[in-house]
Amino acid sequence: MSPVWPTLFLSLLAAVISALLVWYLTHRWRDNTRQQCEKLLYYTKKEAEISSREILNEAQLKIDKKWAEFERRQDRFELERERDREDIDKDRRRIKRAREELEDRKRKLEVEEENVYRREESVRKMGQHYRRRMEEITGISSEEVKKLLREEVAAECDKELRLLRRSHLEKSEKEVRIEAKRVLVSAMQRLSTKPLHDITATLVPIPGDEMKGRIIGREGRNIKCFEALTGVTLMIDESPETVLISSFDPVRREVARAGLEYLIGDGRIHPSSIDECVGRAQAEIESDIARFGDEAVDDLKLTGVRPEVRLLLGKLRYRYAYTQNVLDHAIEVGFICSMIASEIGIDPIPAKRAGLFHDIGKALDHEYEGSHATVGADFLRRYGEDPIVVNAVAAHHEEVEPESLYAGLVMVADTLSAVRPGVRNEMQSAYIERLNRLEKLAGEMEGVKEVYALQAGREIRVIVEPATISDEQAAELSRELRHKIENTLQYPSTIKVTVIREQRYCETAK
Repeated sequence: MSPVWPTLFLSLLAAVISALLVWYLTHRWRDNTRQQCEKLLYYTKKEAEISSREILNEAQLKIDKKWAEFERRQDRFELERERDREDIDKDRRRIKRAREELEDRKRKLEVEEENVYRREESVRKMGQHYRRRMEEITGISSEEVKKLLREEVAAECDKELRLLRRSHLEKSEKEVRIEAKRVLVSAMQRLSTKPLHDITATLVPIPGDEMKGRIIGREGRNIKCFEALTGVTLMIDESPETVLISSFDPVRREVARAGLEYLIGDGRIHPSSIDECVGRAQAEIESDIARFGDEAVDDLKLTGVRPEVRLLLGKLRYRYAYTQNVLDHAIEVGFICSMIASEIGIDPIPAKRAGLFHDIGKALDHEYEGSHATVGADFLRRYGEDPIVVNAVAAHHEEVEPESLYAGLVMVADTLSAVRPGVRNEMQSAYIERLNRLEKLAGEMEGVKEVYALQAGREIRVIVEPATISDEQAAELSRELRHKIENTLQYPSTIKVTVIREQRYCETAK
């Protein structure tokens, strides 16, 4: 027998045994894995059942809790409804008793009214009887008696009525004056502002006279370019180291001043640099205008102010009335209006808005026709401002009829802000002309002997002819002169009118 066959047999046997061993092990591993999976699935199901029972229990507890809370609310609601029903029943019973009492009173009043009517009829018949008896005895009719009594009573009471009327008028004017002084002084003491401001200078300093030639340029091309871009006029004369900017528009003048200062600081002066510097100045001034408007609105703590209105307010920073800055004046008027409104018990917010906006028309250009009060009011109306504020702005110079107290507040606050000492300087010629007009107006009245304007035109004293004007006529003349001054002249603050009537009797004993 060949030696190969036993080896082959052993190899085959080993392979069969290995295959059987692998098959056995594989089946054992699969059975173990199946058992583990079945156990895992069993425990997972148990855990899921336990978790679901716990969730159901929690949900049931929540439902029970909500239901108990709902039942408590329902019980409370039922109790409140029962209590309300009882209150309604009580009110109904009380109203029923009140109605019954009113009916009883009505019946009693009807009975009393009937009794009074019968008594009046009885008295009227008795009076007619006595009147006829009196006419038969005296021979004078009742109408003649009434006429005589009226004339006698009128003669006796005429002088007393005049004195009483004068005392009441003086008392009323005194009380109004005292109350007005209290309110105004209270508002003025709470406000602290700068008394005046200097007008923005239009003179621009330059390093030397050599700079004038550079500003003018060859054949004047630089100065022409600058004037065309800014809309102002540069006046260069023999004045040492200064250039004068002339323009009626204060914003353009300010842009030109800033642009010229940039050019002088840069040193390069030619059309392209002029264009660059003027554009830079224009952007800076526009930014300042927006900032000034926002600051004014924020100072007064106002809301709902449109951006267009804020920009127009900012332009007032570059405008002046005499030496008073218009924007500072507007802010001051807004504060005064607010404080006076609070003192007299009305809403201070519309008063504050009307005071701030009252001169906004001064920032509008010539395209708007009309006074600054009317064009300012039209501008505010176009941008949705309150009609009360619009009317107060339009009426603060009495060009339209005031429709509310706020218009009067703006008039008073505008006058207070404008007439403070040192705020507005007046030309001497205009001051003298105003005094002459005041004296002439009083001198034209009948019975006036002499007229003197005192205290810088804030008081006028009138001396009348005692033989022509009586005491009562002098009092009437003072009122007429007051109305005439109010309707004819334009003046700051107030003018005190004093009428003097003096009569002297002299005799010489011999």
